[in-house]
Amino acid sequence: MLSLADQSTLFGLCVALGIGLLVGAERERRKGSGPKRVAAGIRTFVVCALLGAVSVILGDGLLLAVTTLIVGVGVFIAYQRIQDQDPGMTTEFALLLTCLLGGLAIRESMLAAAVGVVLALLLAAKDRLHHFVRSVLTAQELKDIILFSAMALIVLPLAPDRFMGPFDAINPRAVARLIVAVMAISALGYLAMRALGARYGLPLAGFAAGFVSSTATIYAMGERVSRQPAMMSGAVAGAVLSSIATIIQMMVVIGLIQTSLLTALVWPLSLGGFAASLYGLLFVWQKDAVSAAENAGDDIGRAFSLKSAAVFAGLVSLILLLSAALNAYLGARGMWLGAALTGLADAHATAASAASLMADNKISSAQAVGPILIGLTSNTLMKAIVAFKSGGVQYAKRIVPGLVLMILAVWVGAWLG
Repeated sequence: MLSLADQSTLFGLCVALGIGLLVGAERERRKGSGPKRVAAGIRTFVVCALLGAVSVILGDGLLLAVTTLIVGVGVFIAYQRIQDQDPGMTTEFALLLTCLLGGLAIRESMLAAAVGVVLALLLAAKDRLHHFVRSVLTAQELKDIILFSAMALIVLPLAPDRFMGPFDAINPRAVARLIVAVMAISALGYLAMRALGARYGLPLAGFAAGFVSSTATIYAMGERVSRQPAMMSGAVAGAVLSSIATIIQMMVVIGLIQTSLLTALVWPLSLGGFAASLYGLLFVWQKDAVSAAENAGDDIGRAFSLKSAAVFAGLVSLILLLSAALNAYLGARGMWLGAALTGLADAHATAASAASLMADNKISSAQAVGPILIGLTSNTLMKAIVAFKSGGVQYAKRIVPGLVLMILAVWVGAWLG
């Protein structure tokens, strides 16, 4: 019977074989025929994958490096023969990567298999990728993708993850994360508009983005309206519907921590979500402004604005700084004041805090309901401020009634309960 080490090695060899077959099958279809055909086909790729695997088994990383070098020399010779007919080097580099993946399969089988599948998909999607980049993606969209990637993959990981500044209120990593979230939400709305139009795209994007941050969604929709007022109805619908996501998330958080507290809050939170849904759908059904937006042509603006995202993050940071200052100078004035201050930035944090206290038998269900609703109310106030700041008076006067209706329904539900 094989030992565990032998079983792992055998499994790695099977994965290497599978990678070679998968990538090689794709390349075989594009290999061509005759004397000018591409050198590497399915057999070559399988052999290279197994060479990499056997090299790791026999000599670890050093032998794999030598094997890869030999394969690289062979690839170079083959490329010199066909470079006049096929100036691309995709097959040659894919062959080198397949050799390395074969070696990786002995150590990290699942990782090697995942990379192998991605490689095969990239090779198979050649025509679609070329068409998308050359014909569908605009120059401005490409710049936005690069900018977003730089923010998400470079700036965000490098931002310090610690509290600093006055009252230790600002976390640079949290600020950077907020900027990236606003950019992503705005880009989601942009993609939804391209796919579905303003009438249906923005409401759906707003609801989905609300699970990331409803406040950031309202800000992003307001920024889009300030640039293109014809999209007012769709943006307002998306902004209001994002608040439903806030309520759903709050119910999930409370239910996971303290089920009995969720039972006490189901009625008020459900009423609030129902009111927001009705108000948001009113703007979905409006056709006048939406039709103007959809007839405006292909110019639907940019995916996002880095400056606007930074302004929003600065506004939230200012609110956090003021909250920390109030706590420092006034001290804890009871749970309700703390809930109101915390709710300005995040209603879910207030709900989680109250539910945790109840789970520890420090407060009763009746005592927990009040702070949660206070936090939700102050968070709604923050959304109203953000709506005015991002979209101006015309945007805010359409958003605020929906927010007020939602929060009134919540409090009425609590009173009836």
